[in-house]
Amino acid sequence: MPVALYALTIAAYAIGTTEFVIVGLLPTVATDLGITLPLAGLIVSVYALGVTFGAPILTALTGRIERKPLLLGLMLLFVAGNTLAALSPNYETLLVARVLSAFAHGVFFSVGSTIAADLVPKDRRASAIALMFMGLTVAIVTGVPLGTFIGQTFGWRATFWAVAVLGAVAFVGIAALLPGRIAKAPPASLIEQIRVLASGRLLLVFAMTALGYGGTFVAFTYLATILEEITGFAASHVSLILILYGAAIALGNLSGGRIANRDPVKALTWLFLAQAAVLVLFAFTAISAIPALVTLAALGFLSFANVPGLQLYVVQLAQRFRPGAVDTASALNIAAFNLGIALGAWIGGLVVASPLGLGATPWVGGIMVAGALALTLWSGALDRSERAAALQTA
Repeated sequence: MPVALYALTIAAYAIGTTEFVIVGLLPTVATDLGITLPLAGLIVSVYALGVTFGAPILTALTGRIERKPLLLGLMLLFVAGNTLAALSPNYETLLVARVLSAFAHGVFFSVGSTIAADLVPKDRRASAIALMFMGLTVAIVTGVPLGTFIGQTFGWRATFWAVAVLGAVAFVGIAALLPGRIAKAPPASLIEQIRVLASGRLLLVFAMTALGYGGTFVAFTYLATILEEITGFAASHVSLILILYGAAIALGNLSGGRIANRDPVKALTWLFLAQAAVLVLFAFTAISAIPALVTLAALGFLSFANVPGLQLYVVQLAQRFRPGAVDTASALNIAAFNLGIALGAWIGGLVVASPLGLGATPWVGGIMVAGALALTLWSGALDRSERAAALQTA
């Protein structure tokens, strides 16, 4: 693999760390800024919404810019956003800083995957893209626990300084290693994206993605607080538990692709059923250390095992209903993942602030995933009826 790919991987690692590390730092941030835990949870929602709406709009607007200068500009924006987060004197400034980082996140993954593919021969493109996205997976396994440890030891601002340094390293790597001239495909216009959103079948699977992926974030956003206040772990143990959770996520992501290869709808049906059940179970096991850890490992596996199946199903439906905009449909499903994160974190905040309290967040998340299960069954029924109608007319 070209060494330039590793610069993209480092950038993906930094971006993945800054997206999810806030979960382990929410109690610390809330205490330091003098805000409630639900307000702190909105830091997660605002970032995810920045990716959701910023990515398609900014990708369309920056389509004419050469790829290398665009990536360098994005990394500068990323460094600036994390530096501002580290210097934030108040909650409002921190929200602005998170939005800036989110804008860089959305466009980077949209553009970076095509660049990675263009750096290698055609028969190695999938491997090149996988290498770049490995930075995101490794960030969940190592970057988030390490960032949480740094924040708990030296203060949450130190974590954002560390991520800003990672972003600066990625900037230098991209500047030194990436070719000056990189081919770029014509960007998808906003009109093309709107046409994809006019397809009812694709909207159905986008909703499956948002509910199925976002349901876990009702509880995951407040995981550090659950582990400390309900399970009784010391704050210093949270970063170690996040390593376990991250390893389960990585295993689930790898296994999910194999499970969904043949029949993504059947795979998603069973995965969503198991995920909803484990979330409800976590509401009961969270009070005891060992059962809570076992349940968390299962939840980490299931929460990311559905990702490959959802993405594959979107591509299959787009090939049938919007064959000229498959890439756009795929990109909008990535936006749906982030919309799910925002929705889950927001609903989690409402639950925490309500009489139900922190302990109810897992089973409320389970209800969201059950909604995704219902939509999956509906979509599968539509597929079967369409196949039957096609056989009758053949």
